[in-house]
Amino acid sequence: MKRILFPLLLAGLLAIGCTKPVAPQEKLTAHDAEINAIIAQMTLEEKVEMLHSKTNMSSAGVERLGIADINYADGPFGIREEGQPNGFMSAGWTLDSATYFPTGSALAATWSEDLAYQYGTGMGKEARLRGKDVILGPAVNIQRLPVGGRTYEYLSEDPILSAALALYYTKGVQDEGTAVCIKHFAVNNQETSRGSVDVKIDERTLREIYLKPFERAIIEGGAMSVMPAYNKVNGDYCSENEHLLNEILRGEWGFKGMTVSDWGGTHSTMGAMLHGLNVQMTGSNYLGQPVIDSIATGALTEDLVDEKVRQILRVRFAVEAVPSDVANTKMTSQPESQQIARRVAEKSIVLLKNEGILPVKQEVKKIAVIGQNAVLKTQSGGMGAGVKALYEITPLEGIQARAGENIEVTYAPGYKNFPGRRWGPAPAEPNPLEAAAIDEPADPALLAEAVALAKEADLVIFFGGTNKSIETEGSDRKTIKLPCGQEELVQALYEANPNLATVLISGGPTDLQVLEPNSPAIVQGWWNGTEGGTALAEVLFGDIAPSGKLPFTFPRALEDSPAYALGNFPGNSAGGDLFTLMFRPDVLKMTPAERQALIDALPKPVSEYTERFYVGYRWFDTKGVQPMYAFGHGLSYVGFAYQNMKASVSGGKVKVTFQLKNEGGMEADEVVQLYVHREESKVEWPEKELKAFKRVSLKAGESTKVTLEIPMDDLRYWNEATGAWDLEHGKLRLQLGAASDDIRLTAEVTI
Repeated sequence: MKRILFPLLLAGLLAIGCTKPVAPQEKLTAHDAEINAIIAQMTLEEKVEMLHSKTNMSSAGVERLGIADINYADGPFGIREEGQPNGFMSAGWTLDSATYFPTGSALAATWSEDLAYQYGTGMGKEARLRGKDVILGPAVNIQRLPVGGRTYEYLSEDPILSAALALYYTKGVQDEGTAVCIKHFAVNNQETSRGSVDVKIDERTLREIYLKPFERAIIEGGAMSVMPAYNKVNGDYCSENEHLLNEILRGEWGFKGMTVSDWGGTHSTMGAMLHGLNVQMTGSNYLGQPVIDSIATGALTEDLVDEKVRQILRVRFAVEAVPSDVANTKMTSQPESQQIARRVAEKSIVLLKNEGILPVKQEVKKIAVIGQNAVLKTQSGGMGAGVKALYEITPLEGIQARAGENIEVTYAPGYKNFPGRRWGPAPAEPNPLEAAAIDEPADPALLAEAVALAKEADLVIFFGGTNKSIETEGSDRKTIKLPCGQEELVQALYEANPNLATVLISGGPTDLQVLEPNSPAIVQGWWNGTEGGTALAEVLFGDIAPSGKLPFTFPRALEDSPAYALGNFPGNSAGGDLFTLMFRPDVLKMTPAERQALIDALPKPVSEYTERFYVGYRWFDTKGVQPMYAFGHGLSYVGFAYQNMKASVSGGKVKVTFQLKNEGGMEADEVVQLYVHREESKVEWPEKELKAFKRVSLKAGESTKVTLEIPMDDLRYWNEATGAWDLEHGKLRLQLGAASDDIRLTAEVTI
């Protein structure tokens, strides 16, 4: 009997082991039979009700059949406070204070898949507490412009880094039972005229650079929903773009979920219905009664409506609805999520420069903290995404808490803050610390007060950068110059006390040509979330070593960046912002007729992407343009030795191994980066491209073997002649280092 059973058991085990895993997108089809039975019971009117918004943040289910509404949560760096049913004004709840996670560029500066996953789990859990089914995020568009208004929300200028973080953020959210709505698909790289701009882009650049983060999150991560962008791509709005939504997203990538328009981003009934949109947000003027009318005339079919409803119901079945008596019964922000936010903040801080000023020395007994960015909170502001944080530790609070009783900490505002457009009621009294213009010179009285404190201190920590009104959804910056006389102030501070460290609080790059020679230490501190001040103090005082790396290039001057160097931006782009005109009447103080007239008159500019795939460091390296700080740059308080690099090709991968040693006296992380240069290529390539990376933690003096792998698929290019991915065979020079301009070891392989 045993002889008979053993082969059967073995065969069974082999059969189990050989079972092909279900592709992430295919998991959405698990309930199709049940869904089809439900659709068969629905009236046409019930089906069409699911194709558009029910409230400002929900779309309808079918109560009669037990199908719950789908509730959306604005993200992507914290669950937005509850708004009124038909607007964005606060509902005044008390339990909707959420964890403010570091913004997108800060997460990207960690270069950590693990932290991106943890970040996603925190977001997913807090969405569930609020009864939300879908998070409107992650936002993963490539950072093409240093001035981009949403650079702080997005991840990186590099598709490999962005794709890895997008994938693990998606997995983290969806493992907690919440769906992501990955956005903005696609090529939404400017806020200027975003509601009408037509992006002209070649197919190779589109595929290799701008679609890569979406592709990986959808195919590998199983992202359940996608938000088409406001803009057009090659002539068609993204919400009705056949090439993007039907040919690529559903056809090539096998997407089985639903697409949800950006708010106000639907433009027609026939275009949206025929070319890939599932849900209009908000309103029903396109995907409401006009759909029913079009079916009556034969222009559309009910079968098409059924397919769209099927795709929506797949998401509804994959995400368990939270009962109304369970949702919103606990505070949204939870300690576990707060600690995730702290870990991300700790690993995101980038030490750009250090001439021995940091960490804070033991003999320092008096610190002068200068600059309003030390005290301004960044959880909200501007027009777009924000969080009503349960708490937010400012940089000054973090420094004061860490300094304790043995170090005196003084503070002066130093400069005025530019408030930008106000998104709420104006203050009753003018604020003397607010500037009337972004380029207002340094205030003499504030400057004198700051210099006096600097002269008395052992160490000066200057907090400069931007704010959430300068970098904001709906508009791009005109310049990356430091605002409100900060350059004049830092020169005066350095002259008063050369023991000066600068901390930049911003979402994107700033022009440091004046600041850099006047600051012996420079730290990029980001908008770093609810525990940002704690994390920053830990780094400044040397409790932990800085380990963030820049996810985008800091140019010396704005004109050095590719879109500016080629005259591709800003172009002729006068006009208002579509979202603002449609959804923020509380700010614009216009009549509906006045707003509609401006919407109708929005400009129709064209944005030419003639720099092609030479985005960010690809441009700087290929053209030989020296940046201020390169992509991937970030110093530590320790040194790392790279040794004994070996490379091979096997199993459809390029494999690299090497020894990494922490040569310092404290535990520290290094982010190792592997770039590829093509030797004697017949295909046009940038000078080098990032293809693999890894964050490695080492104790003082510790050494470890590190392995990096490049899948062969990541070495392909889009062959426009054949309309397919292709692999160019030949020699690759593998460049291993600590930044794009800090290559330590090289090796060659042939593929």
